Amino acid sequence: MKHIQFDHQKPLDFIAIGRLCIDLNANEINRPMEETSTFTKYVGGSPANIAIGISRLGKKVGFVGKIANDQMGRFIHRYLEKNNIDTSGVVTDRTGAVTGLAFTEIKSPTDCSILMYRDNVADLKLEPNEVSEDYIKQAKCLLISGTALAKSPSREAVFLALEYARKHNVVVVFDLDYRPYTWTSSEETAIYYNLAAEKCDVIIGTREEFDMMEQFEHTKKDDDVTAGKWFRYHAKIVVIKHGQKGSIAYTKQGTKHQGGIFPARIVKTFGAGDSYAAGFIYGLMEGWDLDQCMEFGSAAAAIVISSHSCSDAMPTVEQVTDYIRKHR
Repeated sequence: MKHIQFDHQKPLDFIAIGRLCIDLNANEINRPMEETSTFTKYVGGSPANIAIGISRLGKKVGFVGKIANDQMGRFIHRYLEKNNIDTSGVVTDRTGAVTGLAFTEIKSPTDCSILMYRDNVADLKLEPNEVSEDYIKQAKCLLISGTALAKSPSREAVFLALEYARKHNVVVVFDLDYRPYTWTSSEETAIYYNLAAEKCDVIIGTREEFDMMEQFEHTKKDDDVTAGKWFRYHAKIVVIKHGQKGSIAYTKQGTKHQGGIFPARIVKTFGAGDSYAAGFIYGLMEGWDLDQCMEFGSAAAAIVISSHSCSDAMPTVEQVTDYIRKHR
């Protein structure tokens, strides 16, 4: 059963909007940041990683975002183009804003943290008038992520993109991507997350992210209750991730699907959610059933957490299918 209908007449498969930044991943792993001296540079940001992941899987992908007018911004732009991502929706900041940096600490395969530098970053300077209706309407699917809602004018730009998507029958996926350090308070976050989620067809997040969104509600924090809430709005699929316990996907038709995880030689834990989302969305666009989408996403996640990078490690269809065959 197809739970999502994509308009296959549209020329672009997928557009992401939001964060474009730099990941600086520690080379000296299994030690704290204080003892780390060298890092390797990669393109980062959840929507960027998902866009790169879907492009690697063979889809036609575009991006809407803002980069700094500096060496890091140019590095990001070239990387997107190298990965066959259309950059006609990517604009360069002229206000002196900088590229966001994420330094990663890898104390152990399961003890990882991120030190973020997000003051005056270019991606949060995206203006509503820099979001093209003509561009959005070309896509079968639009991805938004929570971080882009944290500040104006990026917040308004995302809501405008949502309106364009709804107007032109573009499927909208919301990757919650909650980063507390970007927000003033969890209450502010919950308000804007809820307003955005009401307009989305597919919502993907962790149990903890949904808990944050439900902080004003006097209901039990329960997966069934959470999914039911969003089906009263626009959602057709809700995916709730539980880390090593796997994930649960709900459909508006009333079905419930349990997904597991694949074994992995874990190098670091970050990047799992982005690669899972890329694989899951790819499966939806291919018309697969949800169990197959979840399996494909989980295998993609296992591949990425077994690598030092996130964006560079996003796998191809062949790599994911081989991984499933070997580890099923």
